[in-house]
Amino acid sequence: MLHHLSLAVSNLARSSAFYDAALAPLGYARVWANETAIGYSSPGSEDKFAIKLRPAPTVPGDGFHVAFAALSREAIVEFYKKALEHGGKDNGAPGIHSEYGPNYYAAFVFDPDGYRIEAVIN
Repeated sequence: MLHHLSLAVSNLARSSAFYDAALAPLGYARVWANETAIGYSSPGSEDKFAIKLRPAPTVPGDGFHVAFAALSREAIVEFYKKALEHGGKDNGAPGIHSEYGPNYYAAFVFDPDGYRIEAVIN
């Protein structure tokens, strides 16, 4: 359904360090970059997710989050670890979240600007 998604960030260097580290275990990498934005996707693909430098971005509240597909539970654990090491804040440790389904394994973090970010496999 979605072709791509971009988020406004207040500090491109800080956010790119976070997303470079957190998305790598999920198999995603930078596919382009310039002074004000960076695009991410599977290597060799067009970007599906981008961060764009904007002054004073407004972060949506409850009800909005971005969920990235993972290939394994181990990748989700590594996503969570790397996210916290690079400025993310805990919003739900890796594990089964049966409120979403019997096999819904996910981890939840806030990125450096406060966006709700998830990695999931089910």
